[in-house]
Amino acid sequence: MTTIAFEPTEHPHRRRNALTGEWVLVSPHRTKRPWQGQVEKSAPETRLPYDPTCYLCPGNERAGGKRNPQYASTFVFDNDFAALLPGSPSGPVNDDELFQTEAETGTCRVICFSPRHDLTLPEMELGDIRRVVDVWAQQVEELGARPDVGYVQIFENRGAVMGSSNPHPHGQIWANHTVPVEPAKEDATQRAYLARHSQPLLLDYLAREIEAGERIVVQNRHWVALVPYWAVWPFETLLLPRRHVLALPELSGDERDALADILKRLTTRYDNLFETSFPYSMGWHGQPTDGERHAHWQLHAHFYPPLLRSATVKKFMVGYEMLGMPQRDITAEQAADRLRQMSEEHYRTAG
Repeated sequence: MTTIAFEPTEHPHRRRNALTGEWVLVSPHRTKRPWQGQVEKSAPETRLPYDPTCYLCPGNERAGGKRNPQYASTFVFDNDFAALLPGSPSGPVNDDELFQTEAETGTCRVICFSPRHDLTLPEMELGDIRRVVDVWAQQVEELGARPDVGYVQIFENRGAVMGSSNPHPHGQIWANHTVPVEPAKEDATQRAYLARHSQPLLLDYLAREIEAGERIVVQNRHWVALVPYWAVWPFETLLLPRRHVLALPELSGDERDALADILKRLTTRYDNLFETSFPYSMGWHGQPTDGERHAHWQLHAHFYPPLLRSATVKKFMVGYEMLGMPQRDITAEQAADRLRQMSEEHYRTAG
């Protein structure tokens, strides 16, 4: 039997997600340089600062019949078509082992980042992004204080390809009675890691990533954005604070300013990669809101963008990914290097 020296940039291999315990198959021999070949650009978007037909613009009537105020900054309202409802029953309905059912209660809200219909997060001013950060923190604090809320999930779906029904810059908040599946996985692994090592998992992980440097995309005094070692999506990133922080409300004023800075810089690099308004799903994971202090937790944000080779070529999670395990062609190191090469001047501003 011939033994071949293993080279992670050449040979297929698996990488374990230390945060969830799951695995991803990496096949770098299939596409060694993700930026080779033609880079297709999407059709230019022409949006006005105000759209009279947009149900999120100031003063307009929403789909549910209510009218927005003439808001001049961020604006939060209860979702007119919420997936969760307050005051609903909660707890087991059917404990049959094969047909278990539990009622779930909660609250869903929408956050308009800006009154401007034509902007996206990377095109907003730093002060306006900071106001979004403050609203995120305020919503976690307010909703998390409710006795019927056990977890507050903040997220943004950007772009029609990620299911966004409206291009107006906005995100969502879903406050659940129970902890959802993904943060529950992270809760279990972080809890077990702290018990073994007396140190939060993501703080140890970040220290190792900073030391290696090869997967870091952008950083500032308080935050680091990197392509995680176990990334599934082609240009997936993980955003982490440098100090131990359990949830968004704990961020200091300087950390919130720095967060606005790194959000703008990271999302600008995304847009510049294929000169398009880069689609993604992003969201914040922090400790559960059950009134306890969960020392094993570390606040972080995930960015999951689907684009692979151009503005029109995306990664599909089908076939083997659905039936076997996640798979990617470009390595996390290649993706990070490509994002590092991008300018922090938005391509629209640059002409």
